[in-house]
Amino acid sequence: QEVKIFRALILGELERGQSQFQALCFVTRLHRNEIIPSESMAKLRQKNPRTVRQAEEVRGLEHLSMDVAVNFSKGAQLSSHIHNVCAEAKEAIYTREEDVKFWLEKGVDGSMFEVLPQTSDLPDLQRCKLCADLWKPCICSYSLSIEWYPCMLKYCKSRDAGGKVSSYKCGIRSCQKGYTFDYYVPQKQLCLWDEET
Repeated sequence: QEVKIFRALILGELERGQSQFQALCFVTRLHRNEIIPSESMAKLRQKNPRTVRQAEEVRGLEHLSMDVAVNFSKGAQLSSHIHNVCAEAKEAIYTREEDVKFWLEKGVDGSMFEVLPQTSDLPDLQRCKLCADLWKPCICSYSLSIEWYPCMLKYCKSRDAGGKVSSYKCGIRSCQKGYTFDYYVPQKQLCLWDEET
């Protein structure tokens, strides 16, 4: 179904009455050419697997407004991985309306999606970092960075005896990318990291 899943586990602040950790899942559409094909990945051998690698290309920050909740029990229709990856985040799986439209056109059951309250629905809805009341609903923001992932195949050129140039796959190019997700929470207590210090 062309699905990309991000899972975040945030350690709780026990002295503020939070549980040991909070899990979030962000589900978005995976575009073609965003990551290299799994068949190519399987053929590549990694030299020095313990090496800490630096990404060759830094891709820009993507800011995503996650305005739809995904029902965990029905999520397997979208991706079989949601059941395993998002098991701790059953009540906190988010996606975007534009991605939902794409999946609906592909025949996914729309009953697994629930549009979340927006600023237009609740005029006094504000960003959690500006909200003083811990029990008030607000728009939470969570940022993460993927420091290294295989984003493109590398091609090398070779010349045969007759001088004809041909290209062949000779490795992978690695990228780094940052994401910021904005999403509705029913109370600021669920978004304590999003505070101005």
